[in-house]
Amino acid sequence: QVQLVEFGGGLVQAGGSLRLSCAASGGTFSRYAMGWFRQAPGKEREFVAAINYSGGNTHYANSVKDRFTITRDNAKNTVYLQMNSLKPEDTAVYYCATDLVEFRSTWPFDFGSWGQGTQVTVSS
Repeated sequence: QVQLVEFGGGLVQAGGSLRLSCAASGGTFSRYAMGWFRQAPGKEREFVAAINYSGGNTHYANSVKDRFTITRDNAKNTVYLQMNSLKPEDTAVYYCATDLVEFRSTWPFDFGSWGQGTQVTVSS
């Protein structure tokens, strides 16, 4: 069973940047697509970005396209989310998750094995 730990959240002003990291242990990280999701207070969890198992294919929610970039380092068992031009509406707890099926190359994926989340707060 894979364990996921997110870190890198914090408080940032609108227009600023943050880089989130998600470290995986206890599983075969490089076989699975990875995703980032977020949940704002009073709202349902929503998809943010995904990357396939090799890192060669990505998919983004329209709300973050051209501002956020997902990457992965399979040698370090880590997936990243670079967030630029942050807006107050990006404020949420951000979670990473693994795909449930190995070696899938393209969206859509089915996510499980969630981390505990990291808080991102963007002030106006």
